Amino acid sequence: MSGRAVVTAGTGGIGLETAKGLAAHGFSVTVVGRNAERGASAVKEIAAVATGGTPRFVAADLASLEEVRELAARLAAEGPLRVLVNNVGAMFTQRQQTVDGIEASFAVNHLSPYVLTERLLDQLQAGRPSRIVNVTSGAVKVAKRTFDTVEPPGGYYGFHWYGRAKLAHLICTLHLAERLRGTGTTVFAADPGGAATGMTTGTMTSPGIVSPPLRLLWPLVRRTFERSTAGPASVAAQSSVFAATDASLDGQTGLVIGPEARPVPAFRGTTDPRAIDDILRLSRRLAPLRGDLGGQPR
Repeated sequence: MSGRAVVTAGTGGIGLETAKGLAAHGFSVTVVGRNAERGASAVKEIAAVATGGTPRFVAADLASLEEVRELAARLAAEGPLRVLVNNVGAMFTQRQQTVDGIEASFAVNHLSPYVLTERLLDQLQAGRPSRIVNVTSGAVKVAKRTFDTVEPPGGYYGFHWYGRAKLAHLICTLHLAERLRGTGTTVFAADPGGAATGMTTGTMTSPGIVSPPLRLLWPLVRRTFERSTAGPASVAAQSSVFAATDASLDGQTGLVIGPEARPVPAFRGTTDPRAIDDILRLSRRLAPLRGDLGGQPR
């Protein structure tokens, strides 16, 4: 395989292992991250296994929609794109706002990849057959499923809000797959399962990330978290690499690739028309796409 591939949050953890997997398949990989030192280190690791073009690092804070737009413009200027892996993800123990005044979990886990993808659709079409891979999470199972507002009613609980943002993006992912069906650009969601990464070993040790009923069972909940995040990032990245490269997926789209690197049933509710309409309406309001390279989503 050859061509350009982009991996967001690709300087460590699952993102770095995904980038290495793509490089080993012959892709010329660009990794996106905030820290130049980590970026340089990641490029060295990727180069050691690369069989295609030279890897590189591009700096961007994906919590800022303006920086996401600037990143998209820079990547778009470089021509056709074969693979886009939206690996970015973040969970917060306390409610935070981004520079755009948007709740951070929703902004990073949904709006950031939503905007980047829409702005790179022309380049993905130019690189077809091309693939978009959006990393999802088992946390969608604990998400509130109302999307008429950014913030659901009730208190802030990081794990649940993370799950809700990931569910919003999973719904958009499957909607995008249908929107692009037959165009030569296919779309997949990849569930890495658990892995010992900076996010899981940091935020997932605090009972404050779950709702009060689950805090009463915190020792059990914490043991569950610890068991589910015990694996290495290299194993967790297999679902993304499979979704981006495996020939068995040629001509298919709209699949969820599970932690065992094979298709699994989509979480219920991901095709709910009301949820789709609410998420798209909210996303367009918070991150207008007027003038985007990929046009308004339908």
